[in-house]
Amino acid sequence: MNTGDTGFMLICTALVFFMTPGLAFFYGGLVRRKNVVNTMMACTAIMGLSVVMWVLFGYSLSFGGNHGGVIGDFRWFGLDGIAMNEAGPYADTIPHLVFVAFQMMFAMITPALITGSLVGRVKFKALFFFILFWSIVVYYPMAHMVWGQGGFLAEIGSVDFAGGNVVHISSGVSALVFSIVLGRRRGYENTAYRVHNIPFVALGAFILWFGWFGFNAGSALAANGLAAHAFMTTALASASAMLSWMLIDVLKDGKPTLVGAATGLVVGLVAITPGAGFVPIWSAIIIGGLVSPICCFTISFLKGKLKIDDALDAFGCHGIGGVWGGIATGIFAKSSINSVARWNGLIYGEYRLFLAQIIGILVTAAVAIVGTFICLGLVKLITPLRVSDKEEKAGLDISEHGESAYPTFNGLDS
Repeated sequence: MNTGDTGFMLICTALVFFMTPGLAFFYGGLVRRKNVVNTMMACTAIMGLSVVMWVLFGYSLSFGGNHGGVIGDFRWFGLDGIAMNEAGPYADTIPHLVFVAFQMMFAMITPALITGSLVGRVKFKALFFFILFWSIVVYYPMAHMVWGQGGFLAEIGSVDFAGGNVVHISSGVSALVFSIVLGRRRGYENTAYRVHNIPFVALGAFILWFGWFGFNAGSALAANGLAAHAFMTTALASASAMLSWMLIDVLKDGKPTLVGAATGLVVGLVAITPGAGFVPIWSAIIIGGLVSPICCFTISFLKGKLKIDDALDAFGCHGIGGVWGGIATGIFAKSSINSVARWNGLIYGEYRLFLAQIIGILVTAAVAIVGTFICLGLVKLITPLRVSDKEEKAGLDISEHGESAYPTFNGLDS
C-alpha cells in the first residue's frame, strides 16, 4: 500500500462528501422561501440514511461477489472481514476501507439528486422510504453492473469513469418518472416560480465544483497522472459549459445571469464525469460547450411543451447531461489514456466502444424506470406520495417540519 495514495483518497472522499451539503444549498436557493428547509432537509436525511445502509449491506451488495453480473452478496455485511490495513480487490495501493468510504459518498449524493424534481409537494416520509428502496433496487445493482467485478456493463466494454450511468442517468431518469407520477405543483401553469436566494445557488454550485475534483480525480484511485488528467478535464468541461450557458443567456435575454452560469458549470461537470479519465483534455472543451445548449433545450421542451414539473431540472441537467457525457465518451475516448477502455472512440475510426456506451445508457435508463415504479409501488403501501393541497399552500417547511427558514422574529426575544 502507498501512504500518498491513501492520503489523497481520504481527501477526495471528504471532497465528495462535501458535495451533498453543496447540493442542499444549490437546491435550497432555487426553491420558494416556504420550502427551503424541506428541500435542504431532504439532502440532510439522505446523508444519514445512505451511510448506515452502505455500511450494513450497501457496499457488499454493490462490490461483494457477483450474481449474474447484476448484484453482489452479503459477504461484507456490516463491513465484516474488511481490514483497515489491507488492500481490497479494487485498488492495490489503498486500504480496502478507504475504497469503501470513497464509494459511500457516491451512494450518498446520487439519491439526493432525485429530490430536486420533487420539491414543494412530496411528503417527507414518502421520500425517505423511496430513497431507502431506490438505493437497494436501483443504485446498488447499477454500481455493481458498472464498477463491480463481473458486472454486466463492465463485461460488455461499457465504461463510466466516475458515474455518468451510475450517478447521473440513474438519478435523472428516476427523478423524471417520480415527478410525472407525483404530478405538477399546485397552480403550476399559472404560477411564476422565481429563484428565492441566488447567493445560495452560487454557493452550492461552487461547493459542487470544488467537491467534483475529488469525485472525478479520486476515481483514479491513486495520486497519479490519471488523477491529474481527470482533474484537468473536469475543470475544462465545467468552465466551457459555464461560458456556453452565459452565451445562451445573452442570446435569449440580452444579459448573462449568475443562476445560468451556476447551472452551466454544474451540467459541464455532469457531462465530463463518465469520460474524465478516458477522453483527451482538448475534447473537454467540446463536451462542456455542447452540454449547455443540449440541457437548456431539454429543460425548455419538458416544461414548455410537455408541461412536466421537473421542478429543479434534475432530469434536464443530470439525466440528459449524463446521457450526453456517456455518448461523448464513446466518441472521444482513447485506450492509450486509460486501458480500461478496450477500444478507442468513434472519431478514431472504431465503433465498438460507442455501441457499448449506447447499450450502457439504455440499460441504465431501463433499470431506473422499472426500479422507480417498483419503489413507488412499495412506498404507496406505507404512505401517500403527496402532501395535501392545504399543506402545499402553507409550504412544506411548516407542514412537514414545523420550521421556517426565515422567521419574522416576532416574540423570539421575549
